[in-house]
Amino acid sequence: MQDILNKAVNNKKIFGTSFCVKYKGETKCAASGNLNPGSQYFIASTTKLFVTSVIMHLRSKGMLDLDDKISKYLPPEIMKGLHQLNGKEYSGMLTIKNLLAHTSGLPDYFQGKNAGGTSIELELKAGKDRSWSPEEAVEYSKSLPPLFIPDTKGKAHYSDTNFQLLGRIIENITKKSFSDNAEKLIIKPLGMNCTYLYKDINDTRPKTIYFKDKELPIPKAMTSFGPDGGMVSASADMILFIEAFFTGGFFPKSYFDEMKVWNRVMGPLQSGIGIHRFKLIRLFDPFNQLPELIGHSGLSGAMAYYSPGKDLFIAGTVNQIAYEGASFRLALKIIREITKGK
Repeated sequence: MQDILNKAVNNKKIFGTSFCVKYKGETKCAASGNLNPGSQYFIASTTKLFVTSVIMHLRSKGMLDLDDKISKYLPPEIMKGLHQLNGKEYSGMLTIKNLLAHTSGLPDYFQGKNAGGTSIELELKAGKDRSWSPEEAVEYSKSLPPLFIPDTKGKAHYSDTNFQLLGRIIENITKKSFSDNAEKLIIKPLGMNCTYLYKDINDTRPKTIYFKDKELPIPKAMTSFGPDGGMVSASADMILFIEAFFTGGFFPKSYFDEMKVWNRVMGPLQSGIGIHRFKLIRLFDPFNQLPELIGHSGLSGAMAYYSPGKDLFIAGTVNQIAYEGASFRLALKIIREITKGK
């Protein structure tokens, strides 16, 4: 595993790696380049698994239902004009399940391009750091066209807007911030001492993300992502989290059967209800040798997945936003090596 990580660092595309694996009851961690096993890094959209944990926990306590209309928990000023397609308003159709599964049809405030052909993502990659509030994220989303009517069969569109709304729903139900909910339910019980929601632009603990061959300091943006991608963690912490997530640590394991309703969202990634599935199609894996992975990943190169077929948990990062498949390729190499002949 250490050898695989060492070879991945070329100081052109990948400058540092950090991964932990739990297999057959044993946990191994390794790192290379400018990261060490205890390095803290931005987990980006892997944050969404924390949101899923809180939502499903609230469901288990009878505080919400996945089929609830989101208008039950959000004020009229957020709901008005949230989903308008071809002159018709569909905002009232939206459910919590739609947001979790990316079947809402809502545009992505982060990657969605405006009339000028730009987006927040492109601005950040160009080095233009900026901040925004949850309200501004939702308002910007309203200026972009929705993709389809909510719950259109076979349709899904990955949208960070969905999880901004889920964060607001959590806060309105519990009367506590998303950060406080994550602390109480997940971080403190598991002893995740390196994990927290990034809130202070002067906080230099997490390693700066790379974009191609340059560091990309975007602290203002990182304080703005919140529930859709603003958490900091370390690989050893994330192994604790991903195991607890899939073994009933936050909500009943029986929920997983309903969560595995897959719709393709990008590349080999499919979205379930609050989780993602990574499985290469037969064309790229003709002998079905590569494992199915269920969990989540982020634009930062961070990932946290469970391999049901191998009964293995893996979490880590390549800390690079320019080469989206790099962390998956590395994770698959590690899994093949660790499970070889077993």
